[in-house]
Amino acid sequence: MIRKLGITVVLFSASTVIFADAISDMFTQYKAQGVTSIDAKAGQAMWSKEFKNQKTGKMRSCTNCHGNDLTQAGKHVKTGKEIKPMAPSAYNKRLTDVKKIKKWFKRNCKWTVGRECSAQEQADILSYLQKL
Repeated sequence: MIRKLGITVVLFSASTVIFADAISDMFTQYKAQGVTSIDAKAGQAMWSKEFKNQKTGKMRSCTNCHGNDLTQAGKHVKTGKEIKPMAPSAYNKRLTDVKKIKKWFKRNCKWTVGRECSAQEQADILSYLQKL
C-alpha cells in the first residue's frame, strides 16, 4: 500500500510540474507580447461573457460548451462530443501542453468570440483556469 501511495505522489508531482511549466511558458510568451499584468478575475469575466455570432446572430460564451462547473465534463453544442473538464484539478492533462493551449485558444476564440483572442485575454483566461 505504501509503495502505491509513493507512486501516486510521484505521478501527481510530475503532472504538477508539467502543468506549471506549460503555464509559465505561456505567461512568458504573453509578457514578451506586451502583457504587463494578468488578471484571473478578468479571465473569469471573459469566460462567462456572451458574444453575438456574426453569422447566426446567436449568443455564445465559453460556458455553452464547457458548462458553469469546470470540474465537470462539458459537451460541444454543435457536435455533442464530450469535453473533458477544464479544471486542471479535475483533469490532470488540462493545460499541460503549450501547443494544445495555443491551438484551442485560436479555434475556440474564433468560434466563440468571432476573432482570435488577444494575448491579454488569453493570459487572463489562462490565469483563471489554472486556479480551478
